[in-house]
Amino acid sequence: MNINASIIDQRVTGIIEDHPEWLLAGNDLNKQKSGAFVLLCIATCLDVPMDEASELITEGGNDAGVDGLNVGEVEDGEFLVTIFQGKYKVKDLSGEANFPENGVQKAVDTIQVLFDPYRKVALNEKIAPKIEEIRSLIRDAYIPNVRVILCNNGAQWTAQADNWIHEAKKDYGDKVDFVHFNHDSIVNILQRSKKVDTTLTLSGQAIVEDMNYMRVLVGRVSVQEIHRLFNDHGDKLLERNIRRYLGLHTNRVNTAIHKTLCDPQRSDKFYFYNNGITVVCDKFDYNAFQKTDYKVQLKNMQVINGGQTCKTIQETLNSVSTNMIGESAYVMIRVYQLAETHKDFVQDITYATNSQNPVDLRDLRSNDDIQKQLEIGISDLGYTYKRQREEGGGGSNVVTSSIVAESVLAIWRQRPHQAKFRRKEHFGKLYDDIFKDLNASQALLAVLMFRAVENERKRPTSLTPPDFLPYASHYISMLIGRKLLHDMGVSLSEVSHRNFNEILKKFEDNEAAYRANAVGDVRDALKACYGLREVSLQQLSATFRQGDLLEMLGAVGLSEA
Repeated sequence: MNINASIIDQRVTGIIEDHPEWLLAGNDLNKQKSGAFVLLCIATCLDVPMDEASELITEGGNDAGVDGLNVGEVEDGEFLVTIFQGKYKVKDLSGEANFPENGVQKAVDTIQVLFDPYRKVALNEKIAPKIEEIRSLIRDAYIPNVRVILCNNGAQWTAQADNWIHEAKKDYGDKVDFVHFNHDSIVNILQRSKKVDTTLTLSGQAIVEDMNYMRVLVGRVSVQEIHRLFNDHGDKLLERNIRRYLGLHTNRVNTAIHKTLCDPQRSDKFYFYNNGITVVCDKFDYNAFQKTDYKVQLKNMQVINGGQTCKTIQETLNSVSTNMIGESAYVMIRVYQLAETHKDFVQDITYATNSQNPVDLRDLRSNDDIQKQLEIGISDLGYTYKRQREEGGGGSNVVTSSIVAESVLAIWRQRPHQAKFRRKEHFGKLYDDIFKDLNASQALLAVLMFRAVENERKRPTSLTPPDFLPYASHYISMLIGRKLLHDMGVSLSEVSHRNFNEILKKFEDNEAAYRANAVGDVRDALKACYGLREVSLQQLSATFRQGDLLEMLGAVGLSEA
């Protein structure tokens, strides 16, 4: 028995016992374990909570061989689709069985079918809306990058299966990547404790300073040295950010890095094109008698910014036939020596140096006065407000800043399409629009309404829910909020702690009626848009994404009412 396989089997069993509602397998233990394993892989790979990962499960009849599916947001005209296919050996915990060849073949075939907007395929109700959303984006000229995660509690696929993947990638180019993920991968991520002690050779002069009981080194390192480091230590150098564990999907930045390195006329200017790499360590030493080309010894080295640069350098230099590539290319490196007691400061540096990543903007905003005020106000209303992503656990009484932003933008600011499809900008360009003049009662009321609508989407009480329901939560929530304020005879600016409980009770007592009215309004708006002709899921997805219904629904800025 493989120890890591045994550890994961124990976790899989725990998921089945504690949360059977997350699984779609009924009472079949084998199917339950397979589903729980896929759920664990999704949560670990995407770094999301288990309950959120359960929403991404698609396995069942007519699932096109897809057990889990996540559609990322559009960025620079591209979006990332992550497909999960799991194969779990219930009785064999040796960890030696290869991922089945027929599973790989099915995954290759799936790519050909699902991403063609004009191919018809029978799909179950869990996956069909997501696939048609992808196809709708493709028809609108957005480019998908596809990452296929093949998960099992055994070894990688066979050489024959590898040949099929290579043949498929000839057609897809760098837009499709196949990744093997298994019990060892999960345990490695969960541990995240192996330290990397190594030596880094700098080029030229460097600056070393002591600052506030910490040390800083700024210098220049060749891309060949980065290539060596990552070939020697791999993703252990990136374990402070497990989102990067699976490697990097192709994007324009990585493509530009690759092209620059491969261009003899430009590679020597790489230093000026790149923002550099930030490293933290417990301690660094070097020979101070040298003036240049230091060999720096680092204890517990971790790359906290520049992971994409490092991985692209590694992949580029590994893929070329000559080691002459990039020999005159350098990159700036910053090394911070921080004591073990500075763990929180390391997180702060990580967030700050990754501020171009909109996911991290939530944390950069977490110390704003408005966020602190919301934390106090929501606490006084009996709930816990999480300003930062890493704070504590979840629960019905926990409200995150991200769900507040999404709910408020959809309901009170009446921009449901931006609430769903521009999440990366909620704490960037849209931050002031969302949070300006927002009090705790308004924020919490929006969240509770949106949660109720989302619960209905996930587990419809109607035996025949409308086809548009998977796309319409933000619009339905907006309409409920508008009607609720009208019935209470108040404007948004008048909502406060003084009438919060009264307004909330009005909503809870009449939730079903409010929801039914909002669904009817959406249905009428669609009829006004399309008449009586049949509307495909692709068209529905595009309609809600582009905000075409807002005019029909008469949206006005409640925040200004």
